[in-house]
Amino acid sequence: PKITDPALLRKQAKELVSNWPEELIRLIDLSPDETISKTPLVDRWLWPGLTPPASTGKVVLVGDAWHPMTPNLGQGACCALEDSVILTKKLANAIKSGPAAIEGALRAYGEERWPRVFPLTVRANLVGSLLQWDNQLVCSIRNNIVIPKLVRLGPVLEHTNFECEPLKA
Repeated sequence: PKITDPALLRKQAKELVSNWPEELIRLIDLSPDETISKTPLVDRWLWPGLTPPASTGKVVLVGDAWHPMTPNLGQGACCALEDSVILTKKLANAIKSGPAAIEGALRAYGEERWPRVFPLTVRANLVGSLLQWDNQLVCSIRNNIVIPKLVRLGPVLEHTNFECEPLKA
């Protein structure tokens, strides 16, 4: 059930970070009640043909605004940074060509990023689902057999690779 009582939320937040620096505890204590909330982590798969494009006209989405993912792969912020690099390159080239090229650059950004972010959103969701199981037998097999074998396989970590040409002024 959703908890909305600020006092209870504040208590839970402080319990979660009880061994963190005292400054953080003070910040929680000083936070106005209306600013304390608890929201579940969510992700959203990008479905080919169904997901809206990254841009419409001169409006573009980057990072979690376009491809939110749970932190199971440690790639959410990385993808947002990658987005910014690719978007910057596309816009830099478009600006040289004139204002009419900007919308095309935004579309090109989405087209280039799609093959990278689509599988990551799916993989983050699947890994997150796998990590949420609570059956002791299943968890033991997962933790002691499945995960160690997968981690030894190079392709399992391929999502951490991102190649980009150097940015030029």
